[in-house]
Amino acid sequence: MREKHPHRVLAPLQTLQFLASLLLPLNFFMPSGRTHDRITIWALPVIVGATFWHTRNGNITLLIATGFMLGGLMFGPDLDIHSVQYQRWGWFRWIWYPYQKSLRHRSFLSHGPIIGTTFRVVYFTLILSIVVVTVLVIAEKLGNVTLNWQMLANEVGNTILSHKTEFLALFLGLEFGAMSHYLSDWTGSTYKRIKKQGIRAYLNGLSNSGKIKKRKPTIRKGKGQRLKSKGKQ
Repeated sequence: MREKHPHRVLAPLQTLQFLASLLLPLNFFMPSGRTHDRITIWALPVIVGATFWHTRNGNITLLIATGFMLGGLMFGPDLDIHSVQYQRWGWFRWIWYPYQKSLRHRSFLSHGPIIGTTFRVVYFTLILSIVVVTVLVIAEKLGNVTLNWQMLANEVGNTILSHKTEFLALFLGLEFGAMSHYLSDWTGSTYKRIKKQGIRAYLNGLSNSGKIKKRKPTIRKGKGQRLKSKGKQ
């Protein structure tokens, strides 16, 4: 029988770990706000090229690129803390104050794929609607102007329906920008675990986490058994 050589098994794992340490700069883990900005700017040409190649539409490409920049720089997952993205809103930072107080950092509603961007869009739209309606009501009272609220709502709905492709493109751009953020966070945390535990221990932990532990069966004593045990005592 041939002897097993453990170094033949460890060599690919060590090579992978060595390549990861070379290819991934250390200041990328965990990424800071400035690092996230650089990732967004570096990835922009890729997003623009891939979008235009797929759609052959300059307007859609522009909307996705705009959404990508907004999602990476101002409308991203880190609005749930006092981050660079939050500070860029300037005087309008108050908009995100209830958002921060209601969510913990890196929760599924802020950093979850698709759901995070959807929640921020719904939240921002709700706040913007409240502000606009309040301003219109004040203007109606002070300026003696009568507004047809039903007609106004119909106009907004028709605008959204007639430009649904453009709104979808903008949403996809926002999601791509947010995706570059939480994917880099996930890559950073994974790299730190591999560096600390080793790639074999990390892979074993992933395989063991999917297993369901079986509980030992518990035998409950009936009333008759309890009486017998008391009698023996």
